[in-house]
Amino acid sequence: MCGLSGEFRRDGSRADVSAVERMAATMSDRGPDDGGVWSQGRVALGHRRLKIIDLSAASGQPVVDPGAGLTGVFNGCIYNYRELRAELQSRGHRFFSSGDSEVVLKAYAEWGTDFVDHLVGMFAVAITERATGRLVLARDRLGIKPLYLTETPTTVRFASTLPALLAGGGVDTTIDRVALAHYLSFHSIVPPPRTILRGVAKLPPATVRVYEPDGRVDERIYWSPSFLRVPERADWTERDWQDALSDSLTTAVRRRMVADVPVGVLLSGGLDSSLVVALLAGEGQRDLSTFSIGFDAVGGREGDEFRYSDVVAKTFGTDHHQIRVAAQDLVGPLEAAVGAMAEPMVSHDCVAFYLLSQEVAKHVKVVQSGQGADEILGGYHWYPPLARVDRDAALDTYASAFFDRDAAGLARVLDPAWLADGDPAREFVAGHLSRPGAETAVDAGLRLDTQIMLTDDPVKRVDNMTMAHGLEARVPFLDHEFVELAATCPPELKLAQGGKGVLKEIGRRVLPHEVIDRPKGYFPVPGLTHLEDKLLDRVHDALTAPEARRRNLFRSDYVKNLLDAPNAELTPLNGNKLWQLGLLEMWLQSHGID
Repeated sequence: MCGLSGEFRRDGSRADVSAVERMAATMSDRGPDDGGVWSQGRVALGHRRLKIIDLSAASGQPVVDPGAGLTGVFNGCIYNYRELRAELQSRGHRFFSSGDSEVVLKAYAEWGTDFVDHLVGMFAVAITERATGRLVLARDRLGIKPLYLTETPTTVRFASTLPALLAGGGVDTTIDRVALAHYLSFHSIVPPPRTILRGVAKLPPATVRVYEPDGRVDERIYWSPSFLRVPERADWTERDWQDALSDSLTTAVRRRMVADVPVGVLLSGGLDSSLVVALLAGEGQRDLSTFSIGFDAVGGREGDEFRYSDVVAKTFGTDHHQIRVAAQDLVGPLEAAVGAMAEPMVSHDCVAFYLLSQEVAKHVKVVQSGQGADEILGGYHWYPPLARVDRDAALDTYASAFFDRDAAGLARVLDPAWLADGDPAREFVAGHLSRPGAETAVDAGLRLDTQIMLTDDPVKRVDNMTMAHGLEARVPFLDHEFVELAATCPPELKLAQGGKGVLKEIGRRVLPHEVIDRPKGYFPVPGLTHLEDKLLDRVHDALTAPEARRRNLFRSDYVKNLLDAPNAELTPLNGNKLWQLGLLEMWLQSHGID
C-alpha cells in the first residue's frame, strides 16, 4: 500500500519532475517508509512506499526493468503474487526482488494490458514503455485503490489522491455542478469519472487506459460481474450456497494474510468483522490483534458497541484493544479527517476510522476489515422493498430510501447559479438500474451499490482514513471471486433474516449467537449526527467563512434555517443535512480551494 504520482507529456516535451516530486511529497503518510522519483523524456513517475511485502530496498519504487524496457509504480497488494512469480519464472522471466511490485511489471511484460486479468488483489498501476513511449494506467476490479487524473491538451497527471494533484499545480478547481448535484442527492457519492472539481477525474474501477504518444487514448473495462442466476447452480440448496460462500470467503481471508509484517483486524463487533476474526482463527491464526473504537453518547444515542466486540475477542482469544474517545475530543480529529479525505465524504465513520487507524498503526501495519458485506450480501434496509417491485419500479423504490434530495430539494438548497440541468443523480441511477445483466430489481440495486456506492463511499473512506496513518486495510468481502459468486446467489437468501441471511447462517457455525442476532450496528459517532457545542460552532464557521460567502454555493436563507435548528433536518439515511453542507465547505477550505 503506497501512494503514486506521475506526469505524461502529450506534446513531447520533458515531464515536470518537480511537479511529480511535489505530488509524491503530499503522500508521505500513505508511504512513510521510502520514496523515489524516475523520469525519462515525456514521462515522470513518483512514489511513496509503505513496506509490507519484501521489506528490502530491492522492492523500492519506481520499479525499473531495463531488460523489458518498462518502468512502473504500484499502489496496493497482489495476493497471488507468489503463484504469478512462479508462473512467470517458468516462462523465462528473471526477478531481482521478492515482492509483488516487480511481479506486476513482469506480468505486463508477459501479457500486455491483459495483465490485470491475472492479478488477484487491490491495485492502482502506472506503467510506461521505453520503446513506444506509451503510458498504461489500471485500477482494480472493485476500485479499492484510487487513481485521480487531471488532463490538459499537453499534459496528463495522475496520483493516488486528489490533493496530490492540487500540489502539482495548474488544476481547474471550479466546482463541477453535476458532481455537486450528485454529492447533495446521492449521499455524497460522485460516480466516476467525475469528482467535485471540474479539473479532476478518477479512473473508473476495473479499467485499463492507454495513452499513446500520438494522442490516441484507448480504454477498456475488463471486469463486470453478472447478477443473473447461473444454470449449473439452479439445483443448489440453501446449504450448498452457504458452503460455497463460506469456502470462498475463507479463501479471501487467507489470501489477505499474505505479508511480511503482522496482520490485525478492525473489529466493530458486527457480524462482518467478527466473521473475519473467526475465519482467521479457523485458519490457525494465533495471537491476532483486534481493535475497536467507541464514543461518548450524545443526544441519547449510544456511541460504542464494545459489548459485542468484547465477546468476539474473548471467544477467539485475540489481543484486543478498546479505543475510547470523549465527545469534547472530536473537533481536532474531525479537522484531521477532513484533511485526509481525497474527496468530501459526509459519513461520520470517517472520524471513527481516522482515530481507530491512528491507534492501530501503533501496533500493526496491516489490518483486515469487514467493509462490503452489506452491499454484496443484501444487508441494507432498501433492499427488501426492491424485492416487492418489478425492475421498472426499482428507481423510485431505491431513490425514496437512499437519495438525500430530489431535484426540487436541490433547488431549495443551491444558489441558482450552481444548479445543474435536469436531475443528474436520478438520471445516473436510472441508467445503471436499467442495464442488462441483473435479473431482478434487488439484483440491479445490489449491482449499483457494489460497483458505484461501495467504491465511492465505504471503500474510499477506509482507504483514506487508514492510509493517513500508513496503515494498509484489506477487505476480504471484496475479493472479486467472492463477489462474482455472491452476485449469482438468489436474492431471497441474501434478504432472509432481516438481511445477509446466508451470511448469518455461515456465522452461526462459528460465532456466538449474540453477535449474529443483534440489531444492525454501525460505526457510531453520535456527535456528528446531533450537532452541538464545538462541533456546531465549527460547522457554523465553515458555512459563514469568507471563502464560503465568495463561493455562494447555498441559498443563504436555507443555511440560516439549518443553523437556527441544526438537528431538525435529516436525510432518509438519518444524515444531518447541516453537516452535509458544512463538511463540503470544510473540505474545500481545508484544501485551499477558493
